[in-house]
Amino acid sequence: MAEPLTATQLQHWRTFIESSWALHTLLEDELRADTGLSMNDYHVLVALADAPGRRIRMGELASRLVFSPSRVTYQISSMVKRGLVRKQACPDDGRGQEAVLTDEGLEALRAAAPAHLATVRKSFIDQLDDDELAVIGRVFARIRKV
Repeated sequence: MAEPLTATQLQHWRTFIESSWALHTLLEDELRADTGLSMNDYHVLVALADAPGRRIRMGELASRLVFSPSRVTYQISSMVKRGLVRKQACPDDGRGQEAVLTDEGLEALRAAAPAHLATVRKSFIDQLDDDELAVIGRVFARIRKV
């Protein structure tokens, strides 16, 4: 059985959970209101836009976005129906599938980015100084590896 948290640890944990959920909800709500895209849509579009040839194997995309294979399949299927991405067989392995960013998907990302980044800046970046941002970057890079 795990050792109980101290009162201070519990307070910090709850503050983290509550504030991260609130931030995610705000980002999701504003992105949807401004663009019709979900945060999952946006992150898939960013990952594909950054990828060589604007394409990524489905398994690699799931890993990069911390999605289960079924979740990434569902997400990509939804985005295919909206014309943002397409699925195709991997050129070097016919059994694998790749998600490929369409021109429409790239345009949707370009249209969404300014408002989304303004929300990120207003609700997160501008609330912290450079040292605090550096600490957050180091801490969450370490936690992601767990």
